Amino acid sequence: MKLNRSTDMALRIAMFTAASEARTTVDELATQLSLPRSHVAKVVQRLQRLGVLVTIRGRSGGVAFAEHAGELTVGQVVRAFEGYDEVVSCEQPACPLLGGCRLRGELRRAQAAFLAVLDDVRLGDLVDGPSGRLLLTLGATAAGT
Repeated sequence: MKLNRSTDMALRIAMFTAASEARTTVDELATQLSLPRSHVAKVVQRLQRLGVLVTIRGRSGGVAFAEHAGELTVGQVVRAFEGYDEVVSCEQPACPLLGGCRLRGELRRAQAAFLAVLDDVRLGDLVDGPSGRLLLTLGATAAGT
């Protein structure tokens, strides 16, 4: 299963903000993660509604990882951004094999297994140990170039 660009960005933003103790801005996130600012702004809004980020308006505002967001799972974020669509669409255009095809069921099973694995990974787990420090180093390197 391939994740869409917004999902990839959401996970990277979540990881970066989880690793950072300081607030950051949308502009800083875009620069440090080498992502388009307009897309970062949209993803940040969605992550805020999901409870992954908190946003503070104003001059000293910014974006921060929400207090209990570390308990959310990667599977929850993926579902929020990917939706519940199947891997393939058998209805449009209508597949002539639809009545007797086993592939659709197997793909559903594979998708469920994929998400089940992601349900076992908390966002906080992604930045435990040296991973968090490495994320911040990579961001600082990208920002300095």
